[in-house]
Amino acid sequence: MILTSLQNPRVKAAVRLRERRHRDAEGLMLVEGHDELTLGIEAGLAPVTLFVTAAHTGTPLTRRCEGLGAEVIETTKDVFAKLAYREHPDGCLAVARTPETGLKRLQLPAQPLVLVVDGVEKPGNLGAMLRTADAAGVHAVILSDAGTDPFNPNVVRASKGAVFSVPLAVAEPEEGIGWLRERGIAVATATPESGDVYTKASLSGSMALVVGAEDAGVSAAWRDAAVFSVNIPMAGRVNSLNVATAAALLLYEAVRQRAKTR
Repeated sequence: MILTSLQNPRVKAAVRLRERRHRDAEGLMLVEGHDELTLGIEAGLAPVTLFVTAAHTGTPLTRRCEGLGAEVIETTKDVFAKLAYREHPDGCLAVARTPETGLKRLQLPAQPLVLVVDGVEKPGNLGAMLRTADAAGVHAVILSDAGTDPFNPNVVRASKGAVFSVPLAVAEPEEGIGWLRERGIAVATATPESGDVYTKASLSGSMALVVGAEDAGVSAAWRDAAVFSVNIPMAGRVNSLNVATAAALLLYEAVRQRAKTR
């Protein structure tokens, strides 16, 4: 049977998951896109329902979702267009159980590199930082004073599914700071006021790099917890970088230093 009605209750229930209050209430989220869903499943994501167009029926991904217990529902292109939140949908969208985000889920190696994202609100920025964290091999990302839901569909889209591949936790500042201190992980903040250029600071060893929202910066709690702070030089008239760009510079400098040390 093919789902043809735009008013079908299953369609309406899925569309509601674009809103955080419904995601929080139901413990469910949306994952659109073949690659994003594949990456999520490889990281342990549990699909509940998979909506597909005719082109995706009987594919390896569809069979894999069925094997995990998901209900697969074929839809018309019009119905899928209502379900989709991406600009160019590929005909594959899942309703999945929202992953756990407690700090206890994080398993760190010796000498870990952690990114702390403090109070960042824009889903696109958060998604971009998760994508960079995945590429740089960051061992964990902690969302502190989370301004946006990490399972917002736009975070999933901007991260290209890295929201599932990077070990991720959500914690209030005091909880996150205490957790890092217990594990002997030094905290370094990125602030424009610092007199130390990030390329001159030691970012190797057990390190948590903290970036904050572009308007308010890093919160007082994280500033007080920092062993040191660094700045990124600005030669132009703009007084700050996009936070995702700043995080990328800091992470890859840390990666460079760690590789040199090894």
